[in-house]
Amino acid sequence: MVQIGPTDLDTFPLVLGGNTFGWTSDEQQSGAVLDAFTEAGGSFIDTADQYSQWAPGHSGGESETVLGNWLTRRGNRDSVIIATKVGKREEHLGLSPDNIRASVDGSLERLQTDHIDIYYAHAEDPTVPLHDIAVAFDGLVAAGKIRHIGLSNFSPVLIEEWFSVADALGLAKPVALQPQYSLVHRTEYEGGLQQIAVDNGLAVLPYWGLASGFLTGKYAQGKQFDDTARASMASGYATDEGYAVLKKVTEIADAHGVEPATVALAWLSTRPQITAPIASARTPEQLPALLAAATLELSDDELAALED
Repeated sequence: MVQIGPTDLDTFPLVLGGNTFGWTSDEQQSGAVLDAFTEAGGSFIDTADQYSQWAPGHSGGESETVLGNWLTRRGNRDSVIIATKVGKREEHLGLSPDNIRASVDGSLERLQTDHIDIYYAHAEDPTVPLHDIAVAFDGLVAAGKIRHIGLSNFSPVLIEEWFSVADALGLAKPVALQPQYSLVHRTEYEGGLQQIAVDNGLAVLPYWGLASGFLTGKYAQGKQFDDTARASMASGYATDEGYAVLKKVTEIADAHGVEPATVALAWLSTRPQITAPIASARTPEQLPALLAAATLELSDDELAALED
């Protein structure tokens, strides 16, 4: 187990992403994934009020609803960590204080719980002063609706500003950062966010650590991408550099007798300030490769090869 930044929470070193719940995994299948994850020792589940508004007929909140139903059936709310987000749901866009307060109540209702462990500002909102956003989040902490604050898709400048405002006013400070980060998407985190996370003691829980499936080995060089949204995102990494990374990941995976996804996630776990990567599973059968990353030890030579 690893501690989540400056909190009293600790987690299995892999977070289960909830973007598939109620979308590519129906409620029964989502429950099976959640059961398998927690039975294997997993404890941290990440979702958002936005999931899965992109699917036909969906408006957002579907993932939270499925997760809330599962929590109620299992009666295990106190043994898991739940994170969700505000700001990108089309019906409740942005980070105005009124929207933050309304959105958290909606999430709590769908999750069927009285508190959220980590509540993320899902994206920057340049139309609202950072001061107002920080004060609104602090109010949620004071009200007991959320335990901790997280930031996702925030620039180094705004993260620093949030901490400055919190220091000046004595507000609750963010404890977690959720950036995009993988072997084939490194510049954003390593170029500035990493140092800010270190300086402020932020737990870093990166998303898209498998590059939308590209690093699972599913899209080997020369293989045709299908017309799904996920494949479309993965195709963006189908460059000479991307395939060179995938080749090395696959070689190391073969040497250990594991899946490429295991190696890609294990590499993330060795990076500075990373607490646990986030990964999603559509079916329980996809989980073992993800969970194995928690125990895979890569040699210095393997880490250097991946770094190169």
